Amino acid sequence: MRHFTNVHDLGDLKTAVKEALEVKANRFAYKHLGQDKTLMMIFFNSSLRTRLSTQKAAMNLGMNVMVLDVNQGAWKLETERGVVMDGDKPEHLLEAIPVMGCYCDVIGVRSFARFESKTDDYEEKILNQFIQYSGRPVFSMEAATRHPLQSFADLITIEEHKKTERPKIVMTWAPHPKALPQAVPNSFAEWINQTGYEFVITHPEGYELASQFVGNAHVEYDQRKALEGADFVYAKNWAAYADPNYGKVINTDRSWTVDSKKMALTNNAFFMHCLPVRRNMIVTDDVIESPQSLVIPEAANREISAQVVLKRILESL
Repeated sequence: MRHFTNVHDLGDLKTAVKEALEVKANRFAYKHLGQDKTLMMIFFNSSLRTRLSTQKAAMNLGMNVMVLDVNQGAWKLETERGVVMDGDKPEHLLEAIPVMGCYCDVIGVRSFARFESKTDDYEEKILNQFIQYSGRPVFSMEAATRHPLQSFADLITIEEHKKTERPKIVMTWAPHPKALPQAVPNSFAEWINQTGYEFVITHPEGYELASQFVGNAHVEYDQRKALEGADFVYAKNWAAYADPNYGKVINTDRSWTVDSKKMALTNNAFFMHCLPVRRNMIVTDDVIESPQSLVIPEAANREISAQVVLKRILESL
């Protein structure tokens, strides 16, 4: 595997999950793969789980790791072509990228949607420039439209906890005070659609995701109806996708918060969220602290998803 940006790069998911569980059982079995190899992790946005889990995964594989916070530890970078650089950005990404490639063997990039242009966001300009100009294998640590490391960890967690061969999985929108990207819900939908499990997406009108990510999921605007009989409930906020409201908050209805009454409609479902989570907006304290909450095991599996991805990239070098 040369690059990793979406579910299709990973191939057969059953094989990938089996490999993940093997890695989880013996995290240092492939330490020889990363010997004398360097991972560079580049962050255009803040991170806790992605930073720590990916660095730990690389260390498990014997890699050296360098971390660059673009907005704190480097020159401000211009990303657009044709710009007269007479402002506060003294370096262009088109020079910075190949320079970064000189110092490492693999590059991880984290760059969120800017909500300035839907076209720019959904064309993944920054991530694709790294793929095009770095000369190195590149993997996404969350981009404008997808967060594949998170979704892979989500799937591993579901496979570890499912009680039936074809569980019902519900992804529900929940309120949030700020406009958040569609990357996590897009990616989760894309991955779950590949499993063939029963999949329902529920949200208020106006929060429809791009059709290529919704796929075969059933869209239900009645949250309570959607939650009936669910085996897994994945809560997440996202900003509007459709024009003219792209990137905007158009609803803050607190009745969409996931609480114990909502969870009582399910089949004793497990609760999932990618974290960080706004308590008592996205989910109530009693639900996220319940025995059915998987948010910590889910976060722990971020190390495993990253390690499988890095392992496959190293095997291809």
